Amino acid sequence: MIKSPKEAAMLAAKVLIEKKAEDVVVLDISSISVLADYFVIATGKSSIHVKALSDEVEEKLLESGCRIRGKEGYEEARWVLIDFFDVIVHVFDEDSRDYYDLERLWSDAVRIDVDSDFDFAYNRQ
Repeated sequence: MIKSPKEAAMLAAKVLIEKKAEDVVVLDISSISVLADYFVIATGKSSIHVKALSDEVEEKLLESGCRIRGKEGYEEARWVLIDFFDVIVHVFDEDSRDYYDLERLWSDAVRIDVDSDFDFAYNRQ
């Protein structure tokens, strides 16, 4: 079971990486926003891939005890947002990710090194 928002964010990143998402980024927004503690951002290669990534993240986080507040954008599959209260997962297609550029908009957030924390997330499961 997930014990912290960071564990949930890193599990989401792990799932996305395993499903071949591109450019997976975890941002700690806890000190600059009341929306959530973490954003997890990833890119899918096609609308089918975006949906598959979203489905897998939702399934794995729910299995780990996370609760979902809502999901938006699934039908269009250009930008799927899944709100797990403390963690918000954004799965984009390439054009939408470039256009919205969340990393720039949230440039004051602390960027978590997914590679160094990947073992932490991986070994928790």
